[in-house]
Amino acid sequence: MTDSNRQLISKADMALSDLSVAGLLNPEQTDRFIRVLIESPTIMNSCRVVTMTAPTRKINKIGFGSRILQPAVSATALTTRSKPDLSQVVLNTKEVMAEVDIPYEVLEDNIEGGNINVPLQTGAGGLHDTLVTLIAERAALDLEELAITADTNSADPYLALQDGFLKLCSTHIVNAGGATISKSLLKAAVKAMPPKYLRNRAELVHYVSVPNETEYRDTYANRQTALGDAMLQGTTPMYAYGSQLQGVPLMPGVSGLFTNPMNLIFGFQRRITIEYTKDIRARVFIIVLTCRVALAVEEANAAVQYQNLGSS
Repeated sequence: MTDSNRQLISKADMALSDLSVAGLLNPEQTDRFIRVLIESPTIMNSCRVVTMTAPTRKINKIGFGSRILQPAVSATALTTRSKPDLSQVVLNTKEVMAEVDIPYEVLEDNIEGGNINVPLQTGAGGLHDTLVTLIAERAALDLEELAITADTNSADPYLALQDGFLKLCSTHIVNAGGATISKSLLKAAVKAMPPKYLRNRAELVHYVSVPNETEYRDTYANRQTALGDAMLQGTTPMYAYGSQLQGVPLMPGVSGLFTNPMNLIFGFQRRITIEYTKDIRARVFIIVLTCRVALAVEEANAAVQYQNLGSS
């Protein structure tokens, strides 16, 4: 191998030495990698997903925000008429991508094996299929991170692409002052929500971090009742004042949201696309993932944000 080829291989994102250092080439080891578990998306599985065919989409809203009935006078037309309030929710997509390079020798010599002569579009098997699955899982988690914590003022270029749900839902605030989630804070969130949005409380959800969800579950577990036993021993859903409380792995510990999941909008102009190519001179497989996404909230007034929550 020439020096230039060695340099190209050394620059690859994943090298054969990575497998050797981890002891993954020992023939007596298992023939499958043990996959490292990651969190799974929560809010993205329940929010409103909108398919877009252009970079911008406008969702029109119409309604009456104030009283329209007036006293009637016989044989007299009204002098004051009502008109509906018209507004729009605008979705603007941003493109995100990821690239993973795999040298031929890594694909051939790892414990799961792989065939470099099989067209990647049909699945090369072995390590290739494992990586593609893991890439897709990780991308879904990264999109949920963007959806929750994105902020155009962030120092992180990825999170600064657009504003996420926490930033967009700042009309009504419940400041916990460092306290962990409790029934008093949950009651405060319900009272902070305009009454018209509480018509069906069963559709609303309190989204908090997993530690805060655990703390609240513990308050039930302390009870010497069947409900306390269920909270301690099982995964029974929790409710407070008619609405479910859910733990979200990527929700910051100090934050939370109380809203209808359908109020949170995730737009896809291009869903996750995975493309493959080869650099035959460098002998490297290239996997590129891209998608174009947009974030919006249909009605900011229909959400309450928790701030300054404690975790213990």
